[in-house]
Amino acid sequence: MRISVVDVGSNTVRLVVADAADGVPLPVHTAKWRLRLSEQVTPGGPIPEPAVEQLVHAVAEASRAATRWGAAGPLAFATAVVRNAPNRQEVLHTVRTRTGVDLCTLPGEVEAELTFLGARRWMGWRSGPLALLDIGGGTLEVAFGRGRLPDFVASLPLGARRLTHEYFEDEDPPSPERLRALRRKVRHQLRDVAARIRWEGPRTAVATSRTFQQLGRLCGAAPGRHGPFVDREMRREDLREAIKQLAALPAADRARLPGISAPRAGQSLAGAVVGHTAMKLTGLRSLTVCPWAIREGVMLRHIEDGPSWWAEVSRHNAESVPAEPVPLRIATSAH
Repeated sequence: MRISVVDVGSNTVRLVVADAADGVPLPVHTAKWRLRLSEQVTPGGPIPEPAVEQLVHAVAEASRAATRWGAAGPLAFATAVVRNAPNRQEVLHTVRTRTGVDLCTLPGEVEAELTFLGARRWMGWRSGPLALLDIGGGTLEVAFGRGRLPDFVASLPLGARRLTHEYFEDEDPPSPERLRALRRKVRHQLRDVAARIRWEGPRTAVATSRTFQQLGRLCGAAPGRHGPFVDREMRREDLREAIKQLAALPAADRARLPGISAPRAGQSLAGAVVGHTAMKLTGLRSLTVCPWAIREGVMLRHIEDGPSWWAEVSRHNAESVPAEPVPLRIATSAH
């Protein structure tokens, strides 16, 4: 049995096709399309028509690739960049009618739950009570749990791209005053969630997402070419030093640092500030950078609970998307 997942994120559309016969999703094919939707959409703004066309093309290509690799119709979902768009319903309807793929938007709390499941399965039961941090383009997901699924989840508007736009858009590199203002914002937003994590006292803490993977590499973790089974730890004190490095450079020069890619160089500083502040407030001195995240969580939930749970997600999503064709109200400009 093969299953496929399509993940529409703030920067890329990613496809994973995996064998699932033995209850573990083992990838046989991956692909990605770099759309950089977050650069075309202002936070809270509509998705412009050219970006929708790019999204339709990428989802259609992903669906065809999944079929070629012997997988059924993909489990397709979009994260905050689509979920928060005021024209979300029209975008989802357009993707569905033109590609045949039921693209869903998941609430941030569901994203956190699925990411936690992926991390739990990767880390194993020996990790004990587990805390999770996941930085996306639009949101920060936090979760804690002792079992398969988390006992506590939170989704906060602290995504790396969102905060870069809000605080650093017109200063490159940003001033110390802007950095302090960003830290104050993150501390305020995280205060209650961090108190809960401290109270729970996790034995193990993990970080997922490309943002954390790149920051981990900057802080000395092994490069990706060494494979997923290499232990990768990121210490809070190293991340603090990384912030100094990133803050001293314009975005274009950050891409020369170890692990920092050109497409994410601009938002790397905001991501580092969020990560360090979250670690400090929660009392976490180190994080394990986990290679499994939401895509693996979706596949695991499908394997372990059967297709009915995703059918329910799709049904709920379809109820909020018009079944009949409607005029496509897509913005013609991102601004």
